[in-house]
Amino acid sequence: MLDDRARILLKTLVERYIADGTPVGSRTLSRTSGLDLSPATIRNVMADLEELGLIASPHTSAGRVPTARGYRLFVDTMLTARPLAHEDAARLAPDVAAAGGQLHPDQPQRVIAQAAGILSSLSSFVGVVTAPRKASVFHHIEFLRLGERRVLVILVAPDGDVQNRVIFTARDYQQAELVEAANFLNAHYAGLSIEEVRERLKREIDALRGEIAALMQAAVQAGTEVLAESTDNVVVAGERNLLTVQDFGNDMRGLRRLFDVFEQKTELMRLLDVSSRAEGVRIYIGGESHVVPFAELSVVAAPYEVDGRIVGTLGVIGPTRMAYDRMIQIVDITSRLVGHALSAK
Repeated sequence: MLDDRARILLKTLVERYIADGTPVGSRTLSRTSGLDLSPATIRNVMADLEELGLIASPHTSAGRVPTARGYRLFVDTMLTARPLAHEDAARLAPDVAAAGGQLHPDQPQRVIAQAAGILSSLSSFVGVVTAPRKASVFHHIEFLRLGERRVLVILVAPDGDVQNRVIFTARDYQQAELVEAANFLNAHYAGLSIEEVRERLKREIDALRGEIAALMQAAVQAGTEVLAESTDNVVVAGERNLLTVQDFGNDMRGLRRLFDVFEQKTELMRLLDVSSRAEGVRIYIGGESHVVPFAELSVVAAPYEVDGRIVGTLGVIGPTRMAYDRMIQIVDITSRLVGHALSAK
């Protein structure tokens, strides 16, 4: 537990580092923290913060920089989100809202694309938006035994779209058992969404025969993954902004890996799917969060709703040294405007 002066010094250090991008020394902290402390006292407090893993000392400087753990503490307990600058708010609101206009079949994608571009433009980093998900409803399901502990799941949507997925089961099923399981699912769950089936299975699991219940759960998971891996549903804008970020300038290998993620998009979908299960704006810090695969990267994301239902996620991807208060405001207002633009009139 940090005392008040340690918290003030850590907050000041993080804010100075975000603003300037250079390691922060005791002299700077003495001048900007507002505390009447001697440089020696400040150095002692910084040593304590370093021992706690909240700040670190680069080899080339006597100053300190925040660690992922330091950023996390700052974001969770010290961050004060300021209102978005008037010019940014004025620019953001009409641009995203106007993209909604009168809804036409092709218009949601235009709203999503414009929102990604605006997120990127206002943040100077990467804007990413998942398009509204299709309702994950299945009309019919079939299981086909492919071999020992390998089963093909065939999911048919109400519109006739067919998705196939191979699952590996804990034990070998005979085709008769697979038919029994499919008949049960079709009789009791057809017309429900995958999430509704998942919730009902959780409640009814004890009443089902264990082996068949396990197969059904595997099928539901397969259906969820099929939907999640539709990479056409994520729009990315501003990837090349990261080329100008000082923090990434000497790590071209890391940048290439990052661009691979943007190109494949599947990992982005999985990352943003975590945000869609939480309310409000969430911050994920690389090196501290298992969600973000890169230590130097942070994600500020929020779900957006259409007609009261969460249908997608949007956010900003950038370096850990970002102005989190500003990013929160940008992401929050964009999520609200996109939801409004896409909601039924």
